[in-house]
Amino acid sequence: MEVVGVCGSPRVGGNSEQLLDRALGLVAEEGLATGKILLAGKRIEPCTACLKCRKERDGLCHGREDDLTPLFPRLYGAAALLLATPVYFGAATGEMVAFIDRLGYVSRGNGGLLNRKVGAPIVVARRAGQNFTVAQLNYFFLINGMVVPGARYWPVAFGGAKGDVQNDEEGLATVDDLARNVTWLVKLINA
Repeated sequence: MEVVGVCGSPRVGGNSEQLLDRALGLVAEEGLATGKILLAGKRIEPCTACLKCRKERDGLCHGREDDLTPLFPRLYGAAALLLATPVYFGAATGEMVAFIDRLGYVSRGNGGLLNRKVGAPIVVARRAGQNFTVAQLNYFFLINGMVVPGARYWPVAFGGAKGDVQNDEEGLATVDDLARNVTWLVKLINA
């Protein structure tokens, strides 16, 4: 059982990745395997709705050849996905949106490859937009039949410059709570 964290920030080592690393560290401490995928520097093309994934029905995207295509088997094999993103103009980054569009489209076209897996968002905002972004990621999880755990508050933290998020004590505590709930839920579902 692997919990895979995906960071949608184009900035390596930024606040979103720091929170994701914190969450994955707690998951690993609880005995689950973890992995991390950075979208930074990867070429992730948007979905073109070519419908080839629905014709081939092998869990792969056949309409694009980019850096996402080889990741599909690992993503669909994961027990849980943690999606971390900063807020860009009130929403997830373009990289994250292209990622969830393609992943969700292939999943739904192949019998629900994400169904009953655990999914949880982690969102970083400098100032605002975090609630819509949490909802945006939760909508992705829910339409794909995933199970979304809660935490003590919305899974958000505040920070602009790299490292600022480390000063948000409530945000850090919320991510810790979320990571523990993800771990508990993965173990419960896979018992």
